[in-house]
Amino acid sequence: MNLSVVDKRLAVDFCGLELASPLVLLSGCVGFGEEYTRIEAFSNREVGAICLKGTTLAPRLGNPPHRVYETPCGMLNAIGLQNPGAHQVVNEILPQLDFSETRFIANVSGSTVEEYVEVARLFDDSPIDAIEINISCPNVKEGGVAFGNDPDMSARVVEACRAATNKPLITKLSPNQTDIAENARRCIEAGTDGFAVINTLMGMAIDVEQREPIIGNNQGGLSGPAIKPLAVLKTHQVYQVARPHGIPIIGQGGVASAQDALEFLIAGATAVGVGTALFYDPLIVGKINAGLAAYLDRHGLDHISHLTGSLMLHGATSACG
Repeated sequence: MNLSVVDKRLAVDFCGLELASPLVLLSGCVGFGEEYTRIEAFSNREVGAICLKGTTLAPRLGNPPHRVYETPCGMLNAIGLQNPGAHQVVNEILPQLDFSETRFIANVSGSTVEEYVEVARLFDDSPIDAIEINISCPNVKEGGVAFGNDPDMSARVVEACRAATNKPLITKLSPNQTDIAENARRCIEAGTDGFAVINTLMGMAIDVEQREPIIGNNQGGLSGPAIKPLAVLKTHQVYQVARPHGIPIIGQGGVASAQDALEFLIAGATAVGVGTALFYDPLIVGKINAGLAAYLDRHGLDHISHLTGSLMLHGATSACG
């Protein structure tokens, strides 16, 4: 892969894949990778990887409107996994992507373990570089409980997908659970190669005049700067479990500057996801890369990987303030 556009000090190894930059464009924010190629001055070579839109076995139309709503320091979305189905993605969309420019990661979604497995198998027989498992989907066989909110169900999905593919497997962890570190431990035992931490938090916005939810699905996933402190903490918590096993993390949630990305790296991330910020600044990736390189210069560091997990904690901590 040609790394000439990005400072080579920013190249990282993630699950055995060389990424030109630690920055990853997140699933749901760049469609199937082709949207941003139409923007003048944007280059796929500036990003380490692109996570494709969540893909299910059969096509889905998604949720009724409104699907997106801007909130203070963030955004609510309830797209509902609108996608053309795994067969069309593999057969028609992937062949149009330029795999010489960057890495592409499939995002697998499903409502049953069997659906996850079938979609993973389809992507396994494709040029995709890695597979991300979105375990925040509701399990229709278990009363709608999200796979990612139950360690047993999370491990079951990871184990089943692990048996269905030889490609690097990245598990996207939900913050909407009691103990994210325990869930991560179970996923490691089940065979995950990496983590994406975190998915969106569930939230609601209300039209006070109509006294009804603004989002057509009633609730949606909250992303953006509002969730960054929680996402940084969750990344650090998962890092404690993942570090002994050499499991890398994509830290994500509210990244809008180089400083934000640095926080995730220092907390334990190997790569950093950029999502909501792309909607108001499509060229933000280049600015963050420049900021990361400037930080290395300022601190006399010769590679971005030296920052991963370099957090120096204070003494005893308490959640009580």
